[in-house]
Amino acid sequence: MGISTEQQILIEQRVTNEAKSIGASYLLWFFVGYLGGHRFYLGQKGTAIAMLLLTIVGAVTSFIGVGMVLLVIVGIWALVDAFLIPGMVAEHKNKVRNELLQQALIAQA
Repeated sequence: MGISTEQQILIEQRVTNEAKSIGASYLLWFFVGYLGGHRFYLGQKGTAIAMLLLTIVGAVTSFIGVGMVLLVIVGIWALVDAFLIPGMVAEHKNKVRNELLQQALIAQA
């Protein structure tokens, strides 16, 4: 037994309402991307914390060569993320959709 068309429409409306915004993601990336702000927003806490820690350690130790290397790594990582944000947003939408579908199927049982 599957879900009805009406339930599918309701799920898609909730996905649209609960999904993260690409625009907000890019704003966070632009202003606090080096701190992992966009990754926190998109629910990727582990890599967001990694970016944050690398930036902090890099800034604190910037007077030695290691700190500058860390800051360059975070800069490259943030630049790559600019191209990955649309996929991260789509992944978040799919996660929300799957959770809602599971809830709907469990409610029918």
